[in-house]
Amino acid sequence: MEQKKHAMISYENMSEELAAAFAEKYPKGMTDFLPDVKKIDKPDGTSIYYVTVEIPSAVYLVKVKIKVDDLDDVDKWLDETGDDGDDDGESDSTLPDENISQYSSGDDDDSAE
Repeated sequence: MEQKKHAMISYENMSEELAAAFAEKYPKGMTDFLPDVKKIDKPDGTSIYYVTVEIPSAVYLVKVKIKVDDLDDVDKWLDETGDDGDDDGESDSTLPDENISQYSSGDDDDSAE
């Protein structure tokens, strides 16, 4: 039995065959693949996140982009929101889910943004 090729590839650079296998394995995208994401720590302190996808000729580690909160980013955000005292809602440092009502489960809000 011939051993399959093993390789790592970026999500953006997948072949059509691999992209089809990825879509079949994870039809809902990130919703499906997030539980399968694994992490490799690189010597420079950064990390690579990937999922495994297999096609008949190979097994691929497909690199996916995952934004993980960085302590320095959190500290910077906290410093920015604490210093300016500007509460006009137009600051780029506000959290996207500041308005919790946007997650309402009621059927009365059918408007799309």
